[in-house]
Amino acid sequence: MMTDPIADYLTRLRNAISARHRIVEIPASNLKKEITRVLHEKGYIQNFKFEDTQNKQGLIKVALKYSPETKESAILSLERISRPGLRKYVNKDELPRVINGLGVAVLSTSRGVMTDKEARQLKVGGEVLCYVY
Repeated sequence: MMTDPIADYLTRLRNAISARHRIVEIPASNLKKEITRVLHEKGYIQNFKFEDTQNKQGLIKVALKYSPETKESAILSLERISRPGLRKYVNKDELPRVINGLGVAVLSTSRGVMTDKEARQLKVGGEVLCYVY
C-alpha cells in the first residue's frame, strides 16, 4: 500500500531523470494528471499521454525533456513540500517564490492545481505540493 502517491510520482520522475530515460510510466490519478499538465505547460516535460489499463487505474506516460547540446534534463530538482504527516498550506499573501521566480511551486487550490504565479494572479492560496526547478 502506498501512503503518499505524490511523493511516489516525484520519485519516479527523479529516478528516470538520473537514469537518463526518455519515457517514464506512472500509475495515474487525477492529482497526478493535473501535476503532469502543469509541468508540461511550464516546459519541464516534453509530452505526456494518459492510457487506460486493465485494472481501471490508468497509466501516465511522460516523455522527459533534455537539452540537445548538453544532454541535461529540463528538471534540475523536484522537491516534495506538503506531505501526509505535515501539510503545508499558504494563503494568498504567503505564496512561495522558488529561486526568486525562476522555479515553480505547484499548488492545489480551490480552483484546481496551478503554479504559484497563477495563484498570485487569481489571489488564491492552497496546499503547496512541490517545488520544481
